[in-house]
Amino acid sequence: MTAHATLFKPLTLGKITLANRIAMAPLTRNRAAAGNVPGPLAAVYYAQRASVGLIISEATQISPIGQGYIATPGIHSAEQIAGWRTVTQAVHTAGGRIFMQLWHVGRISHTSLLPDGQAPVAPSAIRAASKTFTSEGFVDVSMPRALRREEIAQTVADYRQAALNAMAAGFDGVEIHAANGYLIDQFLRDSSNRRDDDYGGSIDNRARFLREVVAAVSGVVGADRVGVRISPVSAFNDIRDSAPQALFEAVAAQMQALGIVYVHVIEGQTGGDRNTPFDYRALRRQFKGAWIVNNGYDAAMADTAITAGDADMVAIGRPLIANPDYLARVANGAALNPLDQATLYGGDAHGYTDYPTLTP
Repeated sequence: MTAHATLFKPLTLGKITLANRIAMAPLTRNRAAAGNVPGPLAAVYYAQRASVGLIISEATQISPIGQGYIATPGIHSAEQIAGWRTVTQAVHTAGGRIFMQLWHVGRISHTSLLPDGQAPVAPSAIRAASKTFTSEGFVDVSMPRALRREEIAQTVADYRQAALNAMAAGFDGVEIHAANGYLIDQFLRDSSNRRDDDYGGSIDNRARFLREVVAAVSGVVGADRVGVRISPVSAFNDIRDSAPQALFEAVAAQMQALGIVYVHVIEGQTGGDRNTPFDYRALRRQFKGAWIVNNGYDAAMADTAITAGDADMVAIGRPLIANPDYLARVANGAALNPLDQATLYGGDAHGYTDYPTLTP
């Protein structure tokens, strides 16, 4: 008998049927080639993991000013689109489904990573107490400048074009990254958004940028191919809010009104403690689409969450780096490979495409 059989039930996601309830979480690996183009190894890496119900790609910048870390891929040039097309073809050939995560880091960047040494952009000129990864290693992020209104409109247009580019590259849909202290999250939170126009102040105003991005992207790819990722209580990248429960219940209700296909929620602190108090069920009551949960789940926890109705799907992160055959191991009760921490960020095939499987 298959262990954790609930995880192997199919799930309808818009017009797509997923084979099972495990998603591959977006996982930054810092292995893009020159021009921030995904290289040939990326196609191997993702195809190896195509047995999961849905792959969500590593975070992918929508524009040159949206980059925050060295060697992360983009989706704003013809070369990047072509590179990603080899990835989606490999995943589809292996029977998988893949969404692209659309990313703008906002203030979590460094002048050395941006065109002409520009300052990063943000809703307000408030520097984050955070670091980013450059050719010099981890360094403090640079002081950002506040986006002008016309630049906000251009950034929304950049998301729209990036979504079109993702579809041209063969993706099954897109996930808008509104979590982890990056640009959209910076607009949402009152610690990083001190604007005095209609993009700041009230919860409704602070959520305006997210709504505009979701509406623009949905308008070109269809809301049934759009997901949004949020992290209501995570302090990652020096982000916080004075009333996260009210904020994210409002966000969930607005995503319901926009008709997107899923919400992907990081529970607790990103990559850490899951126990920060928060009522996730209250969010789910506001949203009727698919609900994907994330952060420290193992197979037993995932089975319990889906069986209890607290999730439709569970995103798995680092265990899927070390175990491309994660689902086969779960089904057979087999031990998982340990993760090689030293090869997470940057490098070659080692720690990327050479993890052993049960049947070599």
